[in-house]
Amino acid sequence: MSNDSFSVRQMTRKEMDTAVDWAAKEGWNPGLHDAELFYSWDSAGFFSAVDAQDNPLGFISAVAYGSSYGFVGFFVVKPELRGQRIGVELGRAALARLGGRNIGIDGVLNKVKNYQAFGFRMAHKNSRYMGINAEPPRPAYAQDIAAAPLAALLDYDTHCFSEQRHNFIKSWIAQPESAGAALLRGGKICGYGIARKCREGFKIGPLFADDVRAAEEILDSLLAKLPRQARYFLDVPETNSTATALAQTRGMTPVFSTARMYSKQPPQIPAEKIFAITSFELG
Repeated sequence: MSNDSFSVRQMTRKEMDTAVDWAAKEGWNPGLHDAELFYSWDSAGFFSAVDAQDNPLGFISAVAYGSSYGFVGFFVVKPELRGQRIGVELGRAALARLGGRNIGIDGVLNKVKNYQAFGFRMAHKNSRYMGINAEPPRPAYAQDIAAAPLAALLDYDTHCFSEQRHNFIKSWIAQPESAGAALLRGGKICGYGIARKCREGFKIGPLFADDVRAAEEILDSLLAKLPRQARYFLDVPETNSTATALAQTRGMTPVFSTARMYSKQPPQIPAEKIFAITSFELG
């Protein structure tokens, strides 16, 4: 397919729904409300490749976090059109949109060389673990996130994410069909987590906590709010061996892994506090 037979432009809100459907077909298990939450965060950061009749051929996102960091995700092209120019041009549009920012991606492992050709360097793997919420609820001391001091929670998120994303987190913790928990010690936030309903089960992310005990208490509080026998997922960065051990101790099964890569140096974040990232699509 020649460049003359397709073009890349900003994605429409309706196309965002299509992009999420395509992500589901790829097995990415998107959240039920991801389309609205993601698009409303940075609508200028979503792109479509379309043919001459304006039919979508592929999608990509390139969301900006301030002037220094961005994240590329939602990279999917129709299966029969892969290996042609569509993916390359979508990638160029994403990189152009984020300019000189440090850019992060969670790429599939068999495409690492392709991302390296765009200047990305491997930082570590993120692994998705799946569990079954089969155990009776355990005693937990984390409170509902709606009762937590919002300003302190937002500051905690910035500390763990490395960039300010207050408006996004305000929407993320208030999304429909979700559960949230925050843990305070001595009146100070020491961790929080969100479980959101997905096409299959629930994804828990972010799960940020000062230590494994705090992470377990937050996780137990979230699981107590989810249906029994529901599947739940954690996207665990392998830079935190304690997080990996927590998932394995809970009997969770690894589903797949991604390559976390950056165009510059990895952000300076406290890896020991990241027990599950927010999402593969937005970092």
